[in-house]
Amino acid sequence: MNLKKGDLLDLRVDGVAFGGKGIAKIDGLTVFIDNGIPQDYVSARIIKKKKKYLEARVEAILEPSTYRVEPECEYSGFCGGCKWQTLRYEKQVEYKRQHVVDSLEHIGLFHDIEVHATIPSGKIFGYRNKMEFSCSDRRWLLPEELGKDDVEIGFALGLHVPGTFYKVLDNKYCLLQPDFGNKILNDVQSFIRNSNVPVYGLRSHEGYWRFLMLRHSVAFDQWMVNIITADEDRETVQPIADILTERYPEVVSVVNNINSGKAGIAVGEYEINLAGSSSITERIGSYHFTISSNSFFQTNTSGAFEIYKKVKEYAGLTGREIVLDLYSGTGSIAIFLSDSAKKVTGLEMVESAVGDAEKNCINNSVSNCTFIPGDIRYSLAQIKTRPDVLIIDPPRSGMHKDVVKQIMAAAPERIVYVSCNPATMARDLAMIKDSYEIVEVQPIDMFPHTYHIESVAKIRRK
Repeated sequence: MNLKKGDLLDLRVDGVAFGGKGIAKIDGLTVFIDNGIPQDYVSARIIKKKKKYLEARVEAILEPSTYRVEPECEYSGFCGGCKWQTLRYEKQVEYKRQHVVDSLEHIGLFHDIEVHATIPSGKIFGYRNKMEFSCSDRRWLLPEELGKDDVEIGFALGLHVPGTFYKVLDNKYCLLQPDFGNKILNDVQSFIRNSNVPVYGLRSHEGYWRFLMLRHSVAFDQWMVNIITADEDRETVQPIADILTERYPEVVSVVNNINSGKAGIAVGEYEINLAGSSSITERIGSYHFTISSNSFFQTNTSGAFEIYKKVKEYAGLTGREIVLDLYSGTGSIAIFLSDSAKKVTGLEMVESAVGDAEKNCINNSVSNCTFIPGDIRYSLAQIKTRPDVLIIDPPRSGMHKDVVKQIMAAAPERIVYVSCNPATMARDLAMIKDSYEIVEVQPIDMFPHTYHIESVAKIRRK
């Protein structure tokens, strides 16, 4: 069959690839189908042709899968936030486990590793404690809005269309955050729209209003509102801070980050405190953590608690161990383990995160944790005492090869690897498998309605 871009194909979806797209086969080629659900029979249009695979988009569902459900959100399929809303949740966690298994087998060449059933999220909506919304001087319209004369197109504050930097929806809500966050979103949208101050153009790089970031403390029901602007103009931004804090007692912090650069990141070069505190407080287990606007913190609080409990279980601590925590961030795992270890040392590249970690130790009266800032490739060489247990929680890109070599030289008896990317986890574990046994892996779902999956691996020296 001579297939080309633009052709329509009738296909039965028989699987899901890591990344969330459905998989089908035709003429020996794998077809990755956006919005395809296993067991769907679809008419799909080819949007990209490569030598060994095709990419296609569903044009019509000829026979819907029994796994397919009606999404609860009107933006489903257009917004990049949760592309799996059309897939039953019990099947989501099954496929996420399978992604971990497939990565270990195909990338790491591991076989017969025990991968447990995924621990599901306690909530499947309203679970995110942090949301970022982008401003744009041009709104991306939904299909039912096209051609209507009364639709405003010159303003948007919302989420991006998948795979684009300039297509922004004007979201009225997002179901992934608590509903109270949507009240704040609507108030800020209304204020910016009526401010007569231009929003930032994602192509022109001109304008004032750039991002809205919301943070929520689940334990204390506190909210932080972070408004990111292109330059400093307190007279313009202060009124919305006053409105929010007067209207909602739950809003305990409003800050203004100033980002004058062209990079589309919701982080400022400096920050102005507009109202209330400059931070909020969250609790995981018995420990409290201070969260500032630019702090890293797990975005699903109850899911983070599940991860930390599993890390402590796999670490097998008795109170006598020296623990080394790589990529320690703001110290949450180190502090969570502190009551069961003799000493915990955290290594972290971001100096501000180390500062937060040290403050969190003070706030929790933890005295057996220390943190070393700097590139882990170099700071790891400063550790002269062999650790009994090594905790590794790397970024999505995984570990640098130099770090792996140093881990092998340190030769800890036990390793616990926390992963947000099954592919890089499998690659990293393959580099140590001559000396270490992968005992078991526990997937934990932190992000319902997305393909993302966290995993905790228990590893011991052979």
